[in-house]
Amino acid sequence: MRVDGVITPPGDKSITHRALMLAALARGSSMIHDPLGAADTRTTAGIMRRLGAAVSRLRDGKGVRVLGRRWRAPSETLHCGNSGTTARLLLGLLAAHPFTSRLSGDRSLRRRPMRRVTEPLSEMGARIAEHAGDGLPLTIRGGTLRRIRYQSPVASAQIKSALLFAGLFGGVGVSVTEPHRSRDHTERLLRYLGAPIRVSGTTVSIPAGEFRPEGFEITIPGDPSSAAFFVALAVLADKGELIVRNVGLNPTRAGFLRVLQRMGGKVSIENPRDVAGEPVADLVVRPSRLRATVVHAAEVPSLIDEIPVLAIIAARSAGVTEFRGVGELRVKESDRLALLASNLERLGYDVAIQGDTLAVQGDPDHAPIGRVVTASDHRLVMALGVLAKTDGARIALSERSSAGVSYPGFFSVLQGVVSP
Repeated sequence: MRVDGVITPPGDKSITHRALMLAALARGSSMIHDPLGAADTRTTAGIMRRLGAAVSRLRDGKGVRVLGRRWRAPSETLHCGNSGTTARLLLGLLAAHPFTSRLSGDRSLRRRPMRRVTEPLSEMGARIAEHAGDGLPLTIRGGTLRRIRYQSPVASAQIKSALLFAGLFGGVGVSVTEPHRSRDHTERLLRYLGAPIRVSGTTVSIPAGEFRPEGFEITIPGDPSSAAFFVALAVLADKGELIVRNVGLNPTRAGFLRVLQRMGGKVSIENPRDVAGEPVADLVVRPSRLRATVVHAAEVPSLIDEIPVLAIIAARSAGVTEFRGVGELRVKESDRLALLASNLERLGYDVAIQGDTLAVQGDPDHAPIGRVVTASDHRLVMALGVLAKTDGARIALSERSSAGVSYPGFFSVLQGVVSP
């Protein structure tokens, strides 16, 4: 397999969600350049409209105009689709508003845990009623909140962001301490917008006092999680070179690159720059001889979304790669931990799960052959789609459409940079 070309990944999904939400509450008009126009972010844009903001059509790579307004009580259930980020961050914002909202989602999202967010929000004073146990649908009534100092049991940017949003728009102090540092897009964006946010180690805090940003203009960097699939494709190739432009290299998201370089991946970083408080650069990636490594639990928050594609790389590397502390994969869009293992086994690889550790016995010479089941999980289908392009592979995917959740046109771009 040969790779050649220059690609630009779509806008960062995490930042697009946050920018849309904050613009919908800002004073005046905001302009968001290069947002991700995929299923998840369109869900967020639609909910912002239902809450009262004016949001222009959201298309991938095209600017979106948002006119922020004071939110009003929604007249219907807010359907969050497949997006856990939408649901959890929205709960934090709704906690600060004195009206009742009902949230739901698709079958996959309704299985994902919400108490990790609703319990601390309830401590702050939000009234939340569950309708189906620990998940959606649920009803939230916001209003007057209390300050909170929260020790989070897991490193989760969604928990942290929900509580920060509740405090900022509810006018109360919030402090969140995590066991490991999670991605910090919320902190960077709030700082860019002038919010009084403080960071000390793994603790993030805001003082009491209501905050509402002025209308703003922002450019969204390329999503590193989307870029990771093409970085993987290039290191697994036999020939060629791939340039991946405008990739966000936030240190709390760059664990994938650090691990890949440790495995021998030939990735060089060029043209580093800053975009709205986020580090951005271009990547030049070349075929590499890869070796196994150990991914430690403390590294996982910085690469949680890239574990599927790292597991694919591990399968084509020499030795046994261990992913430790990856139990969070069980409550993603699918049970990614189980599906990763079962699909790699179907393709002839030796894989084991022990507790929260995934071990993959790599074999650079093995040609994977078989049918895989992705359970409509966008990151699984893209990772396995990359593996399907490697030499000797004959892999039938159960579906491809779920890639549109975060990367519209993924398979067309993939086909365009690969040749025999």
